[in-house]
Parts: sequence; structure tokens; C-alpha cells
Amino acid sequence: MTEQRAEVKPPITTNERPRESGQSLGELVKEVADDVLALMRQELELAKLEIKDEAKGAARAGGMLGAAAVATHIFLIFLTLTVVFALDQIMPIAWASCIAAVVWGIGAYVLFAAGRRRMAAVNFTPQQTIETLKEDAQWAQNRNS
Repeated sequence: MTEQRAEVKPPITTNERPRESGQSLGELVKEVADDVLALMRQELELAKLEIKDEAKGAARAGGMLGAAAVATHIFLIFLTLTVVFALDQIMPIAWASCIAAVVWGIGAYVLFAAGRRRMAAVNFTPQQTIETLKEDAQWAQNRNS
């Protein structure tokens, strides 16, 4: 399984824009504000992409859980009937049905536990965005000093 991630362009660096020696304070502030806005837009886009990837994984896990539930339901109906008819040969049918129902409940619990483990593995925290935000904060500190 290969995951494709869209690439987000890095923020514009100061080397890409020629500096005028006689820039006013207002122009410098505007320049910094533009850089910060561009950076925030890129970080937001990165967060959206990361969350979208995780949501796809959660949707796949949910689909698998749904398909497993349907297949298990059909299987257990036939298995229950087989067990009930087999046990009816040695005990009253009420007890045979009770035993079959307990087996059904155990199977349902096993499926639920497996699905819960898969769902717990889904991480909606945009790790890459958090890392780049930390880098951006460090960059801003270095630029100001």
C-alpha cells in the first residue's frame, strides 16, 4: 500500500526577494506579515492533507468492520442452526439454543475487539504540521534576534 501525499511548497525565504536598502519600517512590517500569512496558509493546507489521509484510513477500517459484521452475521446464523440441530440430539432444544447464542455472543465480542483496536490506531493529530510549526517558531525567533 503506497500513500501519496501532496507536497506543500516551503515558505518564501528572504533570499528570493530582493531587499531595498531604503525600506521603511512599514514596508518591513508588511513584508513580515505577508510571510507569516503565507506560512499560515501553507500550514493549514498541510494539516488538511494530513487529516484527509487519516480519515481515509478510518473509512477503510469502518468499511472492513461493516463487511465483517455482515459476513459474521450470516455465518453465525447457519452455524447456530447447525449447532442447535446437533445438540438437539442429546439435550432439549432450549438448552441447545442457549449454547448457540453464547457462542454467537463470543464471536461478536471478538469482532468488536478487533475493530476497536483498528480504530484506536487511527491518529487524527497532524504530526507533520506540528513539527513544521515548531520549526517556523524557531525560524521566527532567529529572524527577530
